[in-house]
Amino acid sequence: MASLKKYRVDSNFKLSQVSPGETPFLEGNTAAQVAEIDALAVELDEMQDLLHAEGRRKVLLVLQGMDTSGKDGTVRWVFSRTSPLGVRVTAFKAPSDDERARDYLWRCHAVVPRTGEIAVWNRSHYEDVLVPVVEGWIDKAEARRRYEQINDFERLLVETGTVVVKCMLHIDKDEQRERLQARIDTPGKQWKFSMGDLEVRTKWNAYQQAYDKALRATSTEHAPWYVIPANHKRHRNLMIAQLLMKTLRQMKLKAPPADPALKGMVIK
Repeated sequence: MASLKKYRVDSNFKLSQVSPGETPFLEGNTAAQVAEIDALAVELDEMQDLLHAEGRRKVLLVLQGMDTSGKDGTVRWVFSRTSPLGVRVTAFKAPSDDERARDYLWRCHAVVPRTGEIAVWNRSHYEDVLVPVVEGWIDKAEARRRYEQINDFERLLVETGTVVVKCMLHIDKDEQRERLQARIDTPGKQWKFSMGDLEVRTKWNAYQQAYDKALRATSTEHAPWYVIPANHKRHRNLMIAQLLMKTLRQMKLKAPPADPALKGMVIK
């Protein structure tokens, strides 16, 4: 099995070190890969059940990436067998007027996972150190302050029982072009396309640089970043599923001890 170590971000990491097209976690033929994803999805459902039964901790999965990088697809496949009662997905859009009237982390506090729950953030608080940086709305000093604030925010979550898993879905510009074109060419997918996607695409290099800085500044011991090569959709799903399962296994989740008052009880 491939190692996750190469894909964990440290202070010397550069996004260019990881090729979006590499597929180290794919083994066997297509049928075997699909079967492995399905098996991991089943085990994830079992682990979520234990997380809920234990009733002490929670998990936050953060998914970041450029447009079309596969955040929706990740949720669809990785959690395909998980009870919707135990997983809560939040999609972060442009801030509303109500959200802009408060600090940028306010809307995040409102959707952190509850005890026993897995929360998935489709985009996240990291939008506030990407878009404003690229657009020039904040200067370097403010960006550094936000990195520190985000680290403190995530430390608060960890110290109060949340395990944080952060994945940057890494695709290249050619792959994005193909996926955007497919949306345009397929009537049933045109609703996914926005002209704004093309505007963002013209700033591709600036966003790659912003990601580089944000990843290095906010990958910590308590909440590390992992860069997921995501040109290949099945590889993306498999790698994230394996990372999430490894995290849950390391938590050593256990159901509460048996209630002695129920021993020998027979329902008639």
